[in-house]
Amino acid sequence: MIKNFVWVTVAVVFGLPLFALAQTETANATGTKIGTINIEQAVYASNEGRRDFETLEKKFEPKQNELKSLADEIDSFKKQLNTQQDKLNDESRGKLIKLIESKQKSFERAKQDAQEDFQNQRGEVVSQILRKMAPVIQKYFTDHGYTLLLDTSQPWPQGPVVLAGPTADITQPVVEAYNTLSGIPAPAAATPSPKSSKPAATKPAAPSRQ
Repeated sequence: MIKNFVWVTVAVVFGLPLFALAQTETANATGTKIGTINIEQAVYASNEGRRDFETLEKKFEPKQNELKSLADEIDSFKKQLNTQQDKLNDESRGKLIKLIESKQKSFERAKQDAQEDFQNQRGEVVSQILRKMAPVIQKYFTDHGYTLLLDTSQPWPQGPVVLAGPTADITQPVVEAYNTLSGIPAPAAATPSPKSSKPAATKPAAPSRQ
């Protein structure tokens, strides 16, 4: 989902028709200098990106804790059902099963809402940083005489690049140039990649109906 958002943002910021035209006009040109950049990685690796995604993760910590508490509560009811079902009459067993199912539905809705909210806010951060980073990419592209720049955020065949050597990649120098321009210092400690963060607890197992 976030990859799709990055590609849409790239299209808005740079204009894909212009890039497609550049590919058509320069693909067979002699002396063409082609570069690659992982735009998604550049956004995440920048000091601003690391700072803003860390802030976003902290913002969602209460929701993560809330979901974990709800999941633990559901698991507790399930253990009660599994250990006491032989002692419960049909009415009590039925009520407990309905309670578990009701709470599990609430958990799933809350989990989905939290994930969608997190993805939307993360997408907004990506968009804001990329709009400010775009002129830096353009300047590096022009100053170093490139005639074509390809994004490697998505691997082939979803992305346009099958293979590219490390010497063609300009991701790190663009990140360094953007860090200098933004003036934002690096975070004090390394944080997990926001791409792997999920503001939701593990889905509880289905209740036993024995």
